[in-house]
Amino acid sequence: MRRRFAPAFRLAPLGLLLLGACREHPRPPREFDGASAFRYLETQVAFGPRIPGTAPHEREAAWLDSLLRARSDTLVVQQWTHVTAKGDSLPLHNFIARFNPAASERLLFLAHWDTRPMSDSPLSTKSDSSKPVPGANDGASGVALLLGVADALRKTRPTVGVDLLFVDGEDYGTDFNGDRRDVLIGSRWYAEHQVPGPKPLYAVLFDMVADRDQQFYEEGNSLTGAPEVVELVWTTARDIGHGDHFIASPKHTLIDDHVELQKVGIRAIDVVDFDYPSWHTPYDTIDKVSVASLQVVGDVAMALVREAGK
Repeated sequence: MRRRFAPAFRLAPLGLLLLGACREHPRPPREFDGASAFRYLETQVAFGPRIPGTAPHEREAAWLDSLLRARSDTLVVQQWTHVTAKGDSLPLHNFIARFNPAASERLLFLAHWDTRPMSDSPLSTKSDSSKPVPGANDGASGVALLLGVADALRKTRPTVGVDLLFVDGEDYGTDFNGDRRDVLIGSRWYAEHQVPGPKPLYAVLFDMVADRDQQFYEEGNSLTGAPEVVELVWTTARDIGHGDHFIASPKHTLIDDHVELQKVGIRAIDVVDFDYPSWHTPYDTIDKVSVASLQVVGDVAMALVREAGK
């Protein structure tokens, strides 16, 4: 994902909040297992950088397929070959783990599972530029969150439909502002090849969610495209005791996977901790992330699911 340097601003909620978010919210029982989810994060980092077209990428694809088939009601695998601007062919996979697939009211949570082939953060040194990004936070954390949610939904099935979307090819290219053909590839493919049935009530992208120093500000394109969903998520976080992590104030405006979903009418937002110094560097490693941070976002995700089912 790339920051777009435009002023972020706050929009008033559009009408009533989705799904009655302004009701009283008693703190729900803890369903998400942060320690177990963190082990999923560790496994991904141990594979090595998950760059499309490499062996670690293939290993993670097989791992995700196995885990999700055992947990979801239905697993949809989207496979295609993407030809880059340079003419390289990349084998890519989106995984869509569906729970309660017959339900007409659905939520969509997503994260990208690939990692970046080069380190191009302004904080990277010249010697870093040829090194891949390990992706402990930028990639593995969102995947670990979704897998932890899958574990919880397997134990207690949701009354609402839930789709967990693992998108590929988010971070391969370099141009997020102009020719985006080699970035956000999986979310764009999903947008063009959605599963049959009703659109989700809303979608939440979870990206870089396990930073030890965790702070989620409201993201600018989310406020523009789905302000009522931002309000719902941040209010839910506050109501279950995580308001110190979800700060109800705008800060960054990002071009990320949620933008591709917004283009096809999905009310999508980005939950992202962009104040992460190791972003797009070789230092995005396991010591920068924590179980406690994964627990926070896992609690919020599960609260959204259970609230939607009331």
